Amino acid sequence: MSLKDGQPISLMKTEISSPISPSKSERSVSPFASARPAIPGRQPIALISDHGDPAAEIGKEEAGGQNVYVRQVGEALAKLGWQVDMFTRKTKPEDPTIVQHSPHCRTIRLKAGPEKFIPRDELFDYMPAFVEAFEKFQLKEGTSYPVIHTNYWMSAWVGLQLKQKSNIQLVHTYHSLGAVKYQAVSHRPASAEIRLAVEQEILEKAHCVVATSPQEEEVLRSLVSAKGHVEVIPCGTDITNFRVLPKAEARTKLGLDHHEQIVLYVGRFDPRKGIETLVRSCAISEARKEGKFRLIIAGGCDEEGADGRERQRIEKLVEELKLSAQTIFPGRLDHNILPLYYAAADVCVVPSHYEPFGLVAIEAMACGTPVVASNVGGLKFTVIPEETGLLVSPQDVSGFTAAIDRILMDELWARKLRRLAPVRVTQNFSWAGVAIQLSDLYRRLLASSIMDEQFLSLLLPRPRETSVSASPRVATVAPANVGLTKVS
Repeated sequence: MSLKDGQPISLMKTEISSPISPSKSERSVSPFASARPAIPGRQPIALISDHGDPAAEIGKEEAGGQNVYVRQVGEALAKLGWQVDMFTRKTKPEDPTIVQHSPHCRTIRLKAGPEKFIPRDELFDYMPAFVEAFEKFQLKEGTSYPVIHTNYWMSAWVGLQLKQKSNIQLVHTYHSLGAVKYQAVSHRPASAEIRLAVEQEILEKAHCVVATSPQEEEVLRSLVSAKGHVEVIPCGTDITNFRVLPKAEARTKLGLDHHEQIVLYVGRFDPRKGIETLVRSCAISEARKEGKFRLIIAGGCDEEGADGRERQRIEKLVEELKLSAQTIFPGRLDHNILPLYYAAADVCVVPSHYEPFGLVAIEAMACGTPVVASNVGGLKFTVIPEETGLLVSPQDVSGFTAAIDRILMDELWARKLRRLAPVRVTQNFSWAGVAIQLSDLYRRLLASSIMDEQFLSLLLPRPRETSVSASPRVATVAPANVGLTKVS
């Protein structure tokens, strides 16, 4: 186990205290005025996403696939009968402490460190304060969570601390792996060794780790640990929002040329997302040379930071490659308009260096848009080559060019892809289906926990009888191994 300041990870403390102070919720009521009454027939469950605010606007810095996952899973689980509380760190003083998404699903923003945006690589020092704030919230509300589902490695550390203190069933989803990330970067952050240790500890000590694809499970076993329990439950998409729409209708609503061949990227601006590969591929595309061509790079934010710096770099590259006249940067897209962009595109490109799952791919496929993606991680699970799109080695400019051109220049084959893509999503990747699988997992873990408690109760020593007429046989529990020692 890695050490920090000479202390084991599980015992690290911070000098930053983080008492929760009352603040107004969306209903202008102090969330800590009194304990929330128990909901008859509903089991409370906590989803923890330390930096990925489920109530944040998607596309803002640090707001992406993880935010979507936690929010959608939370709302879907609430529909299945759970009482869902989603915990994240508060980053703005003016943000409401509690956001009520539905009668039985809400986001709770905990004060852990300064109420401002802090880059992920600098957040770990505030995780002990997050644990303290979480425990104070439970105490104020009079609520306990028998199941806690953590997301990302820092939330995993939080979950491990809570598991030490109480009898919870701990479930974890990685969203990204340091063991993979650090293979592709030249400079590791200061928290790298701690992250790797926590990622191993959560796999070995959580009651279950949820891998979002068989490929992610393979990576966990080969790069993290052979120990621990893993179940594969994919991510999902909102198939009522992301659905097939007529291409002509979508282009008319967006003001796009009906005769252009449109290549679409959706996501954050991050070097690991491979946008540079896409831009260089489009610059040498045969389809671009033969007719009207449009590249749309959607997503990101206008704020300063790593996202903004990467966008400026990509914009400069677009200019250098003389693609400016053919490229649009529409910025962050709300989920009510994003399906129009997918439907308007001829192909959606996901050129990431690595993706544990890749939500953009299934969103595009749900809208009937063929996908060209990197042959990595969960993208090998979501995209079926020759049926819903094509897979290419990451950073392979010529390979991406050939794949994009094939879809753009073979209309008959592209129609087949557009027909099969939404069928695969509907059958395998709806949020309702994902929530049903997670709900089943939680219930099995709770049932197992109850059975374990009942079994252990049978092993506990019974009170000695006071009668002197008999010499009772006493069962004791061995401290290291659960077993019976008979004493006559």
